[in-house]
Amino acid sequence: MASRRNLSMLMALVGIVIFFTLHPRGAHFLSAQNLSNLSIELSITATLALGMLLVLLPGMIDLSVGSGVGLLGGLACVLIIRYGWAAPLALGTATAVAVAIWWLMGTLITRQRVPAFIVTLGGLLVFQGAHWLVIANTTVPVTPGGVENVYALLTTYYFSPASGFAIAAAVGGCLVVAELRHRAARRRHGFKLEDGEVAFLRLFVSLQGLLLLILTMNAHKGLPLALVILGTVILLVQVATQRTPWGRHLYAIGGNEEAARLSGVPVERTIVVAFTLLGLITALTGFLQTAYGGYSTTTVGKLMELDAIAACVIGGTSLKGGRGTVMGVVFGALIMAVLLNGMTLLAVSPETKLIARGLVLGVAVWMDVYLARRAAAA
Repeated sequence: MASRRNLSMLMALVGIVIFFTLHPRGAHFLSAQNLSNLSIELSITATLALGMLLVLLPGMIDLSVGSGVGLLGGLACVLIIRYGWAAPLALGTATAVAVAIWWLMGTLITRQRVPAFIVTLGGLLVFQGAHWLVIANTTVPVTPGGVENVYALLTTYYFSPASGFAIAAAVGGCLVVAELRHRAARRRHGFKLEDGEVAFLRLFVSLQGLLLLILTMNAHKGLPLALVILGTVILLVQVATQRTPWGRHLYAIGGNEEAARLSGVPVERTIVVAFTLLGLITALTGFLQTAYGGYSTTTVGKLMELDAIAACVIGGTSLKGGRGTVMGVVFGALIMAVLLNGMTLLAVSPETKLIARGLVLGVAVWMDVYLARRAAAA
């Protein structure tokens, strides 16, 4: 099932890239500048999708993150521009607000037994209204400035070519060490080892892809800070879901909540922590999205919750919980980012964009159900 999904995802991505590249108005799709912009857009989409993964794994859902992105990004903007707060203080305050709100929603869902769909649907409406009130239905700019404007630098700062290669070397070294430690641990516990040549080939391809990424980014302005932020989020979510008891609890709850509860899994606490971390990631996404657009307005964050859910489902995350991987979500987010970037480059109308996003989400859910049935039948 996983191999079929991976192959279909890869074919879909290749097909989308070929279409936009060969389109008469897509001559600049593979240019260094557009790929750099695409990397920032991917960083925003994938960051939010990774947060969504945390609540989908235990069988929950959050429809409010798109509105939350707009609200939190707008709140930080208003504190900086209208009240003269220092950017770090404004960003920290908005983050604290996000953590408190999502902790409250998680607590309401678990202790009061209110369906997550209803709670977060209400949150969607409340956050959207609060966003409009905060910015007073106007456009609040993110004024680019010097180093002190941390907010603007989130999507406008690029590492120098030398720094990019240094970061790539550090990441590559970590990948090699992680692979060696993983193989040593499996050997020590008597588990079956993957063929050495296959492991080497996978690692070699990963390092080659990393080098190609740095070369491509350096052809424009350098490695974007937003992409480094995404890499950090990927690492943290990967470790949290795969290397901690809390992560294993997420999968156990999504697989069978009652069995997990009888096994001693702290179901309520696990879900509340998942929502709290989603709030933190939503705040970060709000800062990135608002900084990338250069302003906060009433449309910031609109429908981003659907893009996040679609990225998760495309990447193999089950809406029923218990299944999903970090790299699958990132790949799903890449497909969504490429699709949206290409349509923007071709000046596709907003109506067509909405139709395309809806079709992608529908096809992704259908594929999840279809492959699950095939696996069950087998």
